Amino acid sequence: MLKLITFLSQGDARVGVVRGGRMWPLDDVLSANASKHDMVTVIRDWDAIRKSLKLESPGLELTDIELQAPIPRPSGAIMCIGKNYRDHVKEMDKWKTAPALSAQDVPKNPIVFTKAPQSVIGPGAAIKYPHGLSSQVDYEAELAVIIGKPGRAIKRENALEHVFGYTILNDVTARDLQKRHQQWFIGKSCDTFCPMGPWIVPATEINGEDLRIQCWINDELRQDGRTSDMIFPIPELIETISAGITLQTGDIIATGTPSGVGSGFDPPKHLLPGDKIRIAIENIGELLNTVERISRNREKCRG
Repeated sequence: MLKLITFLSQGDARVGVVRGGRMWPLDDVLSANASKHDMVTVIRDWDAIRKSLKLESPGLELTDIELQAPIPRPSGAIMCIGKNYRDHVKEMDKWKTAPALSAQDVPKNPIVFTKAPQSVIGPGAAIKYPHGLSSQVDYEAELAVIIGKPGRAIKRENALEHVFGYTILNDVTARDLQKRHQQWFIGKSCDTFCPMGPWIVPATEINGEDLRIQCWINDELRQDGRTSDMIFPIPELIETISAGITLQTGDIIATGTPSGVGSGFDPPKHLLPGDKIRIAIENIGELLNTVERISRNREKCRG
């Protein structure tokens, strides 16, 4: 199975190809016309690039490189889906972040919001705890869809033709800010609130519509669901978003989270500084991050 990563090399972000636990810098293994590539360029030109790959050298150990988010700075906001699993709708109703919903009222249409691109961090990077700004920081394990082929007014029966691949995304959320502002952007977009990675798995390699998704906090299993349980499956999400918005190569859609978030417990189990978060999605891998405290005067939220 091939996977695509972004990694740091002498301070520069480079794209690499992973297979069988080894990594090859992309520009080193192209048979011709080698040049610097970023991930969005690779996605756009992937059909031609894949035919030119020659993974003949031993490659590098993954432990020898520093991974970044696969798309370290998205060109636009990350599109996210709220309340896309029935059990999550029920557990979150008491927070009243969307007053029109009740536990018995499953959304009739997808709830779409965005996260700021500045919130993206990669595997192993610290989630900055916004001390003094929020005391209800939560986690949300999600499958993220990476758009390959651009399009507008995409029909659901053709939607998967526009999916390049999949990665893991943690939709970290300040629940108190989310509740206070009603619109979710501020509570979802604090700096470091969008861990993503560790790589992109092309859609030709896996079926994103039926994958097990799990999340552990300090080795306690909190979330355990399947993407097949989504209220609005991936083709319907793409059809809905693209009805009036042109989806571009490299756009990211976070598809929602199953039940088991911290706010769903009684009493709540929100994140604390020092907590370790491990998210696993079947056939993709694991995304690991730790929560770190920062002082109030260094904190930033996007609003």
